[in-house]
Amino acid sequence: MNGAGNLLDDLQVPAEGERFETLFARPGARIERIVSSATPESVDYDQPHDEWVCLLQGEAVLWIDGERVRLRAGDYRLIPAHTPHRVESTSTEPACVWLAVHVGETEEAED
Repeated sequence: MNGAGNLLDDLQVPAEGERFETLFARPGARIERIVSSATPESVDYDQPHDEWVCLLQGEAVLWIDGERVRLRAGDYRLIPAHTPHRVESTSTEPACVWLAVHVGETEEAED
């Protein structure tokens, strides 16, 4: 983990699924950059902590607790703890880049 950088540099878009990179972590909080492929995995998340996400680049459709939510660059959303959600689709050009802030994690943070 580096203390400085640019969120849109060196994206390394995965062939499928998502690529997660922890940018900063402390006990109870973690910030990560997520780069989504055009074919995101259909993974249902139900996390024990809050997650705030901001779409920095691209467009995406999320499914959050039964509701489809369309996002474009600059849109953000709070996903409360134990709210089922998943990425349904993402743009290819430009690639989808997210900033995610996880708050209230109980696992030990990694540096």
